Amino acid sequence: MAKNNFHEGPGPSQRQLRVGELIRRTLSDVLTRGEVHDPVLNQISITVGEVTTSSDLKIATAYVCALGGEQNEDLISLLSKNKNELRRAMSKNLALKYAPDLRFRLDETFDRMDETRRLFSDEKVRRDLGTK
Repeated sequence: MAKNNFHEGPGPSQRQLRVGELIRRTLSDVLTRGEVHDPVLNQISITVGEVTTSSDLKIATAYVCALGGEQNEDLISLLSKNKNELRRAMSKNLALKYAPDLRFRLDETFDRMDETRRLFSDEKVRRDLGTK
């Protein structure tokens, strides 16, 4: 029976999680050290919140945001423009057979947390929950 490259289960495999975290840390280090030759990108403090990988580990999606939420509109296009250089810089520090293709998405976790806090502080919601 031929083995497929797709993880069959409710979520990512342990290997995908481990590699995603390794890529997240490595990408964060590369961005912090300013190893990309783009002065505009090097001036932005970037948080890499999470990295997910495809089941074959050939595609890595990084969820990023600019510190303070400023310049988020330009951030994805700047990172995408420099993805080959980022990939090359990361591959020097990764012990993987292949350096994954990088994709970037805006990390909206902090926005969702703010919205959740706002909802819980709403008088109607607090009354429904029975808290004061």
